[in-house]
This record gives sequence, C-alpha cells and structure tokens, in this order.
Amino acid sequence: MPRKRATPPPPSSAPAPVSSRRTGNAEPPPVVGASARAAERADRPRLSAAAPPPPTRDLLPVGYAAFFADVAARVRAAQLRAAAAVNRELIALYWHLGREIVARQDREGWGAGVVARLSADLRREFPGARGFSERNIRSARAFYLAYRALAESAFGPGEAIRQQPVAELGGPVRSGDPGQGKAYPTEERARGTRGDDGDAGPPPALAAIPWGHNLALLEKLDDPTLRLWYAAQTSRHGWSRNVLTLQIDTRLHERLGRADQTTNFAATLPPAQSDLARAMVKDPYNFEFLGVAQDAHERHVQAGLLRHMRAFLLELGTGFLFAGSQYRLAVGDREFFLDLLFYHKKLRCWVVLDLKMGEFRPEDAGQMHFYLNVVDDQLRDPGDQPSIGLILCRSKSAVVAEYALRGVNSPMGVAEYRVTETTDALPAELRAVLPSLEAVRAELEAAPLDEV
Repeated sequence: MPRKRATPPPPSSAPAPVSSRRTGNAEPPPVVGASARAAERADRPRLSAAAPPPPTRDLLPVGYAAFFADVAARVRAAQLRAAAAVNRELIALYWHLGREIVARQDREGWGAGVVARLSADLRREFPGARGFSERNIRSARAFYLAYRALAESAFGPGEAIRQQPVAELGGPVRSGDPGQGKAYPTEERARGTRGDDGDAGPPPALAAIPWGHNLALLEKLDDPTLRLWYAAQTSRHGWSRNVLTLQIDTRLHERLGRADQTTNFAATLPPAQSDLARAMVKDPYNFEFLGVAQDAHERHVQAGLLRHMRAFLLELGTGFLFAGSQYRLAVGDREFFLDLLFYHKKLRCWVVLDLKMGEFRPEDAGQMHFYLNVVDDQLRDPGDQPSIGLILCRSKSAVVAEYALRGVNSPMGVAEYRVTETTDALPAELRAVLPSLEAVRAELEAAPLDEV
C-alpha cells in the first residue's frame, strides 16, 4: 500500500519549536535582547581572572615546607644584611665628610662658610638625595670631632688595628673589685677601622646604629666611652631612638649590673648564670611612668604595672616573658599568690617579683625563699635553671639585706624602685614655684562649673 506524503504545516509568524537533543521535549522560544545575551553568557563555561588557588598540601613534595621556611629565612637575613651594609656606608660617609672638612679647615684655613656652600652644591648635584642640609653637615663635622681621638687611639704609627682593652672602655665590675672607678657593664670594644684611604674610621658600635641614634648620643652625652656603651646596647637590643633617649634619661648605665647590688647570686648560681643574673638586675628600678603618688597602695602600683606592661617590660630589660599577676600557688590546703611571675628566656628560669611598699624587712627574704621552693617544685622543667626571686621595695638597708640573704640557698636579689608623680620629676627650682597636684585638684573642685 503506498504511503501518504506528509503535508507541510501551514505558515505561521511564530517560530517553530526547537527540539531538545537531551530530552526530545520542546523548549520555549529563545528570547532576544539583553535577556538572551545574559542567558547565553550563563551557558558558557566560566573563566576566572583570579590567581589559581594554592596547591593543597597533598600535592606538595616531601620536605617542601622546610625548604620554603629556609628560603624565607635566608631572604629576611639578606634584607637585614643589606640594610646594615647601607647604614654602615652612610655612617662612613658622614665620618669622611666631617673629617675632610676639619682637615681642610686646619690645614688650609677654610672658614665656617664652606659648610653652607658645600650643602648647597651637594643638594644641587644630588637633587633627590636627603641628608645634605647645612645642619646635617655640621652634625657630621661634630660627629667626627667627638670620636677622633678615640678612633685614632686604636692605631699606632704604621701598625694595624690595636684592640682597646676592656678596662679602658669600662668592662663589667664584679663585687669586691677594689679601686674600680667609672665603669659600665659591657665588654664591647671601641677599636676603629681603617678606611680605603688608610685613615681610622668610626668605631664599629657607631656604624651599627642609625644616624639619628648617633645624633641623640651626641646631644645627650659628653663622655665618648659612655656613648659607645649605649650604642652597643642599642645595636644588641634593637632600641628605637625614643627608647634610647629614655634609657639615657633614666641613667641606665648607673642602674644596670651595679657592683654594690644586693644579691646572693654568686653563692647560689654557677658563675656563668650568676653573671647573667647580675647583669639582669637594676637598682633602682624606674617606675615613674606609672604617675602614682608616693603613698600609693601596693595593689595600685601592681595594677599600674599591668596597664603599662610595655613600659614595664622595657624597664625590666630584655628576655622577660610575662606569665601572670597574682599567680596562684596551691600548697597543701592553702593558697598563696605571687605578685608577678615571669620566665626569662636567656637565663632559662622562672623569675618571681615581689613588690613591697615600704622598707625591706628580713622576713621578706624568708617569704621569697618559700615562693622559690614552691615554684621550683611545681613549675620548673628538667631543662630549667633554678628560679630567681627579686624583691622590689621603696627603700632598703644594704647591711640588713646582706644579712637576710646570707645562708639562703635560693637565688634572690633586693632592689629599690622609684614611683613618683609628674611634678617630682621636675627640677627643684620649678617644683618650688609650681603648685602641687593636690593644690590643683583642690582648686578645680572648689571652682564653679562655669569656670572649669
């Protein structure tokens, strides 16, 4: 039987439905305009412009983490070495500049006006460079003159570098060393270095710190040996210029590692540990940053130290890690509380600080001996050194303290601390004419509100 020919559909203005290849069902007519373009974009595969995500740890080769940590450490070390090298060259440049100005003024009679002319010419020659102001060039001249004798003393005629003895620079003073004059707790050398032209260069301690720090030393200190000590401390501890100024103002060199400090470290610690512990102790400690009255209660001083922890740790010195305030010790069925507890990472031991608001008493040493025994028993790890106690009091009799510490087998020291209000830090002539804080408070309380 012959098949019938299919009759074509009648013409229509609507488009024919589009068959779906996936399901065979008809889809809605395609839209036109912005909606169609959006739909078309949605169907396209998405291409992200962002960086690919980091590979998962499963894809990292064995040992990659250690390799990356080593490379990163080397990069940081190289950056530090580069910065230090740039700083050394800058200090050497200022030294050379000051030396040449002094030499020509001495030999050829150049006047002071050469500094202004040199400043103008250098800024014209190097318009983008800093540090060539007239004031800075004068500072370079003063920098050279301040250390010229010290640097030249490190060299004999026609000989190489001669190391300056420690005693000349002011080495550490041991208790019982007779006849010691002025000395500072350091073993830094003050020898100079030969420049390319054969002349003595600046002492290395000065070349290791920034130019601004050197200017602060010139401004605040007259003794070149003392400047070198503070420069060495700055380099060792990474002090900022403000911290350096604070340490000079509080006369750190007179308070750190004093020969007459009251401790029993020599009798209770090995020699190396005893020296480190002695270098840690200051006397007196300066807590003037608290701004509390002389008769403040112990809890007020302790709370102030916690509020100013950064300044407190700076005053204590490097190596202290804060562990707690009013640290609880359980002994039997009783509780005891340490005022302040620290761990010292260089000494590798616990340090107990006990604040006393009055004069040191012999029983204070017995109390600290008890605390240290408990701390050693409960907190000390096998690799730790014996715990150290530090009793901070308003005042002390050195004789009483020495008798109290004699025979005690727990290492401890006794030191004073200062805590004054702002006006107490003023010179005597200003304190005599300025009103006290109590008078100001009374005046404000008595004044009407519209006058305050």
